[in-house]
Amino acid sequence: MAKTICGLDCATCGGLENGCKGCAATDGKPFGGDCILATCAKNHHRSECETCDFESCAMKKELIAEFNALGIADMPEITDLWALKGSVVNIAYPLPSGKNVPLWDDDKVIFGNQVEKIGGDRCYGLAADEKYIMVAEYGENGTNAELVVFKRR
Repeated sequence: MAKTICGLDCATCGGLENGCKGCAATDGKPFGGDCILATCAKNHHRSECETCDFESCAMKKELIAEFNALGIADMPEITDLWALKGSVVNIAYPLPSGKNVPLWDDDKVIFGNQVEKIGGDRCYGLAADEKYIMVAEYGENGTNAELVVFKRR
């Protein structure tokens, strides 16, 4: 098992099969980009992360509260987030200029989730790191993506 900074059990992640080199060996950059969990453990909540079991991660709890505080009427209450490689959520989003651009670093590990829109056939994709929080709405397989919220935390 690769040694982690945050306490996450690498055996349950599956990242090793997808190119992860382990965060302790890479100073918190398991895929080459920063990892939100390693950053949190190293900088933000060190005393709480000494015994972090991921489920009780303070930053994760803060982000869940931030997502729920957005007050998006047809978004169900967010109860969990997962550590995801940026490439998992990095679809291109249309900007007012007409350009479609990805917003996340493919190799960065961020928090995210996907929930079904209440009363609809679309989904909300949630993504966040230590600096930004995003909610996007999209159809099947990320089609017709629209940014709902993208803001600095």
